[in-house]
Amino acid sequence: MDFEFTPEQEGFRRQLRTWLESNLPPDLRTDPSGSITAPNREVFERRRQFQKKLYDARWIGIWWPREYGGRGAGLIEQHIYDREYERSRAPLPHNHAAINQWGPTLMNWGTPAQKDRFLTRMLSGEDSWCQGYSEPNAGSDLASLQTRAEDRGDYFLLNGQKIWTSGAQFSDWMYMLVRTDPKAPKHRGISCMYLDLHCPGVAVRPLVFINGEHHFNEVFFDNVQVPKDNLVGPLHEGWKVAMTTLGYERSAAAGRAHELQLQRLDRLARAVEIGGRPAAEDSYVRQQLARLHIEYEAFKYTGLRALTRLLKGLPPGPERSMMKIAGAELAVRINRFVTELLGCHALVDGPTPAVPDGAEVLNRVLLARVHCVSGGTVEIQRNIIGERTLGLPQ
Repeated sequence: MDFEFTPEQEGFRRQLRTWLESNLPPDLRTDPSGSITAPNREVFERRRQFQKKLYDARWIGIWWPREYGGRGAGLIEQHIYDREYERSRAPLPHNHAAINQWGPTLMNWGTPAQKDRFLTRMLSGEDSWCQGYSEPNAGSDLASLQTRAEDRGDYFLLNGQKIWTSGAQFSDWMYMLVRTDPKAPKHRGISCMYLDLHCPGVAVRPLVFINGEHHFNEVFFDNVQVPKDNLVGPLHEGWKVAMTTLGYERSAAAGRAHELQLQRLDRLARAVEIGGRPAAEDSYVRQQLARLHIEYEAFKYTGLRALTRLLKGLPPGPERSMMKIAGAELAVRINRFVTELLGCHALVDGPTPAVPDGAEVLNRVLLARVHCVSGGTVEIQRNIIGERTLGLPQ
């Protein structure tokens, strides 16, 4: 297998790296393994301005068709883009999930009017979006959702609740699943639609992370009127639409920046002392570092194997679920060893002589398990592999 990029692809990498170095404000750089939601409105607006710069230069949604503001780039270019963007520590746009999941869903299922109205504004950041899928009793078992949209002739009357809604406090729109036929079996009678979050009857309430960040929200709907034109795909067949969206989500929910975290861990091992000598000289520490690097290499090449399938025109295989499990659990093991290596220093929320970036370290440690839950728990992913790939009984 040839892992080398062509001269044209390397030129693409250099062009992107140069643009990011010239246009990314230093104070917007962020920990790529941390929360993607801005900490406050001021930072959100500055990130939105940066997204507009990305859009004007066609450096966002590069694989989108050109008529919607993308470059029509191929899979290899997208792979290079993701690695370079992560390397630069640029903040993920607020619309990152919408661009990678909801945008393609609209391209597949939306009407011409819906595509014209939303796609370019989603890419430029003029409209901000969040996802309304999970509910208090419908997380991994999403088809159990109970938020109700009742047909009232000219509109749907929406009542219910969504939870774990990332970035809803900064969003203008929500794409969501609702139950439109409560008598149908649970995977049927569901419809997909979008909602203006500024409508009367919508209430957004914060859910605060263990590290104090406000990333998640609860969203409540009390007799909200939703226009019929907001329906995406056929009435009562929203599960098919949702599968399009979730197909794009799995690979994105495996965690980010493992390589950068391991590089930081290597530096820590050289800086921290055990018995008056650098920890990196200790045999146990070296063994643990080697193990984590080997796990990362297996994770990376599994991703390249999945990419190769797509380049050959084959349908996605089990690699996405495998990467979801491996990536999420690798992040946990990396941060568990960080706490073992640093001891009490890993729990200091600020710089110390031993750990100058202590706030980032603590943030990563506290949030390490997020990806074991988001986008479908690792337990659910194991069920998917066992039942759909290995043919095991439920």
